[in-house]
Amino acid sequence: MTRAVRSTDTAVPGQDEGSVLLLTLGYVLLALVVIYVCVCATDLYIAQKRLDALADSAALAGADGFILAVTADGVRAELTDTGVEEQAAALVEGVPGATDLVAAGTPDGVSARVTVGVDWRPPLLSPFVPDGVRLESTATSRTALW
Repeated sequence: MTRAVRSTDTAVPGQDEGSVLLLTLGYVLLALVVIYVCVCATDLYIAQKRLDALADSAALAGADGFILAVTADGVRAELTDTGVEEQAAALVEGVPGATDLVAAGTPDGVSARVTVGVDWRPPLLSPFVPDGVRLESTATSRTALW
């Protein structure tokens, strides 16, 4: 009884040309997409952190717009919506960029609450987010008279 042995090494020389090139191009394209996503995510994170810092600063400035009120109990600092908005708007207008003051006011007369916003766009190409993303940040600061 004779057995036929099949060889798996019957590839014709030159038959697999170009397959490594396609694989390399695929990995390069994947690497470029990953780099693009990382750059956009990093820029979005930094833009949000800058907006948070601006909201904190604007709330702190708004808390400085108090009026001294003398009552029978003593002297205390009172905030008004107008005072908070004026102080916060002056700070936001002095900062370069397209940041706008969304809301500013005082919920209880001793706290200043400020909301700022900006439209973020990806730094490179933006085919997936052509209109950008609206970012907003709200901060609260309290005033006290010691």
